Amino acid sequence: MTGPPICPLCGRPIPEDVPQSLHHLIPKLKGGRNGPTVLLHHVCHKEIHATLSEAELARDYANIEALRAHPRLATFIAWVSKRPPGFLSRVPTKRRARQR
Repeated sequence: MTGPPICPLCGRPIPEDVPQSLHHLIPKLKGGRNGPTVLLHHVCHKEIHATLSEAELARDYANIEALRAHPRLATFIAWVSKRPPGFLSRVPTKRRARQR
């Protein structure tokens, strides 16, 4: 019997009863509809989309290594990795600076 899947972003287990979601490494709107996906904690997935635009994800962050290297996501990972696997948190939308 195997254990729960591991979130590739934060490295914590993803318990069955914790919100989880599939992240398209290349956003669907940028041609990634049939591309590779990874299973993440929902809180981790929300943080990715609160930090990066679809264009940034497609252009520069289409793999887990690049996502983990992003400064804001690296700070989030360091913080969330100290939380239990079932930790839930509200993630504010759109943390990146808005263009006017």
